[in-house]
Amino acid sequence: MNKIELSAYFRKLVVGANTKVPLSNGESINEINFDNAATTPPFLSVMRQIKDFAPWYSSIHRGTGYKSQLSSDLYEQGRDIIKKFVHADQTRDVVIYTKNTTESINILAYGLSQDSNKPIILSTEMEHLANDLPWRDKFQVEYVGVDEDGKLSLWDLENKLLKYAGQVKLVTVTGASNVTGYINPITRITRMAHQYGAQILIDGAQLVPHAPIDMKPYDSMEHIDYLAFSAHKMYAPFGIGVLIGHKKTFEQGEPIYKGGGAVRLVSHQFIEWDNPPGKDEAGTPNVIGVMALLAAIETLQAIGMHVIHDYETHLINYAIDGLKSIPNIKLYCHSGKNEKRVSLISFTVEGLHSNRVAEILSCEAGIAVRNGLFCAHPYVEKLLKLSTEDLVYLHHHHEVPLPGLVRISLGLYNNCHEIDRLLELLEKIVKNNKQYKEKYKSMK
Repeated sequence: MNKIELSAYFRKLVVGANTKVPLSNGESINEINFDNAATTPPFLSVMRQIKDFAPWYSSIHRGTGYKSQLSSDLYEQGRDIIKKFVHADQTRDVVIYTKNTTESINILAYGLSQDSNKPIILSTEMEHLANDLPWRDKFQVEYVGVDEDGKLSLWDLENKLLKYAGQVKLVTVTGASNVTGYINPITRITRMAHQYGAQILIDGAQLVPHAPIDMKPYDSMEHIDYLAFSAHKMYAPFGIGVLIGHKKTFEQGEPIYKGGGAVRLVSHQFIEWDNPPGKDEAGTPNVIGVMALLAAIETLQAIGMHVIHDYETHLINYAIDGLKSIPNIKLYCHSGKNEKRVSLISFTVEGLHSNRVAEILSCEAGIAVRNGLFCAHPYVEKLLKLSTEDLVYLHHHHEVPLPGLVRISLGLYNNCHEIDRLLELLEKIVKNNKQYKEKYKSMK
């Protein structure tokens, strides 16, 4: 299929692609959702799967009834499907179901902190807070720098690995930035980490839904030790996330969450924890979430992750070219044609706060974008060149709106026509800056 045929086909796969939303003038229009990096709409296949499964829904690992046994079997079989999707090791790796990527990383941070032989963690300046804050109170964290364009410095990574000479427990890095869209060179980073005796975690929240990923065999220098991602960014709502890693890691120590389901046997004298993954899945499991994720994976694989990545690359390059042609818009990335990226980009409009730009796009054309610091505060602050004095001022003056960027993030169901609508309105905003500022002056 050509790009136009692909676009039409992809659009039929999701729920709500043609839902009308109200505008400020009282009219209604089909919403354009350019906020997919936060959450994607569900696939139709996912909703059908949930509807078909609902009559069979029952408790997991708790009952002997037919429905309970069926639900438990599907829940456990899902782990193998997920492993195959990312090429994890079927024997040595374990899949732990979580709520989302944030919880996955918190679980891993807690687990690794119980063995403090190598207390240094290398994070980076471009991380989402989910891959920053969980490490801060448990380890000595060092941050690998980024360059003027916001790209990760592999030179700085190697220097820090050399500096700490085998003391680095883990290198933790995003697969793709949720601010600039850069895809990091995972294979090079992984080889470098292993060369210096460190393990590696890939935050796959922004990468796994948009491009193929391969955890590689254990005997490869490019093997990914840990991978985390979220279903709600993969067209599968219902609150499920995934943490994948070596089973031996999770056999040690105590789980972060304690309760039913996490134990084999308990008395007033002792606690015997269950084996992984059950040890880290306390409480009633989210089987509906797992079913949704499995249905989404089936649809993504039927399309082909390479096909999805190629199509979305076409879309984001089209958007970047259009944005570059509009004066007074600044893009926060290096926008070369050969740049490896996922389908998102951030920008600012000169003279307008990001809050106001986002509100205008929504009220005038039904275009949903994200604005602000994107839960990647240090990274955006660096891109905006905010000084320590600036940040201290903002910290003490809550009445001042926080600075930020505007982000568009595209899904496989978006198309060039929608991008044209965005570009057309942005041109109007730039040309009529004062009028729009006056019209939306009530905004901060």
